[in-house]
Amino acid sequence: MKQALAILICIILISIEMNAQNKKEIYKFSEDISNKLQKDTVPWRFQSAAVDFSINGNYIKALQAWDMQGAKKQSLSEKDSLYFNEFKPQNAKDYIIKRSQKERVIIINEAHNNSRHRVFTTSLLQGLYKNGYKYLGIEALEDTLINSRNFANLESGSLYLHESQYSNLIKEALNIGFVLFNYEYTYVKGKTGKDREMEQAENIAKMMAKHPNDKFLIHCGYDHLNEGIPGISSWEKAMAARLNDKTGVNPFTIDQIACSEKGSPEFNNPYISIANQVKPVIMVNGKGETFNGSKDNGVADCRIIHPVTIYKNGRPDWLTLEGRRKAYRIATESILEFPVLALAYRINEFEKEGVPADVIEIENKDQEAHFILDKGMYRIIIKNREYKTVSDYEAKIK
Repeated sequence: MKQALAILICIILISIEMNAQNKKEIYKFSEDISNKLQKDTVPWRFQSAAVDFSINGNYIKALQAWDMQGAKKQSLSEKDSLYFNEFKPQNAKDYIIKRSQKERVIIINEAHNNSRHRVFTTSLLQGLYKNGYKYLGIEALEDTLINSRNFANLESGSLYLHESQYSNLIKEALNIGFVLFNYEYTYVKGKTGKDREMEQAENIAKMMAKHPNDKFLIHCGYDHLNEGIPGISSWEKAMAARLNDKTGVNPFTIDQIACSEKGSPEFNNPYISIANQVKPVIMVNGKGETFNGSKDNGVADCRIIHPVTIYKNGRPDWLTLEGRRKAYRIATESILEFPVLALAYRINEFEKEGVPADVIEIENKDQEAHFILDKGMYRIIIKNREYKTVSDYEAKIK
């Protein structure tokens, strides 16, 4: 990660959260997000818009907004191509679950504007739990009641937790039996990025010491999983490397970011098209070594190559968790005005400021409008362009 980008990400973490607390509407129309972006002059405006688009359920616009800060075409050298050809694709989920049997700590990252990364981590939970992983550390979490409440609400932590797929990850983990914990550092004026990496590692190490016979899954952002030289040199070492130093346990680190699609295909990492897969893969050679970018790349143990998204019913196919979640059609013919925001809340969570399980913006009556939801009862809220509720009903997903 480039140093300037990493610094801006740290700024946005503070800036967005401070401003969001005073805003009545968290789930915004795309037009309002775009208008704000056009008026903004702050350096992190594209990141802010990307996060807002992800929260309102618009995956592609979230990627496109992120691209606006300077995405560039990527190319491979002949050396890179020859090295990559030494590896063969393996189903990423299957590989991680199998390898987890011999690991104690797995660290997997996300881009904070990319809901696909959260969905993939969700897909791992059941298999990892069966293999002894009982504790899930979440960077964005600041909620001491999460394990007893059993769902995330609007006060559970970072703004990122307002995004549906993050709340679904948390709900799934809690339902399975994971104990969630926050390992983020405590901000005090004067602390540095290095302090943050050190404190994150220390917090995880303390949990590991309290539970010496259990395994840990850590879901982090961006460069915190870096086992080599971090993008911000002042860190000296990132959280993952410091955790290794403190505990003597070498974490299995999984990078989801480098080989994920961009908002515009021209900016995609060439490895995505070369791998040419329909499901996420990890590349493995004949020696059992995993591909992580190059022979001298010490960032992570491996990279997941996420294929270009296929859309069904107007929604990314990966939202279904390989068919486990079901599409629920929203009856647009009964809606009298457009656009609208449709939000699906798990039953009894809306009243407690829960985070919706899915959000979709519907622009007109002819749009394919489907929630993608797990089985269960939901409260459906439809809001008009003035953010007034125009429909409120319950639905059962079978």
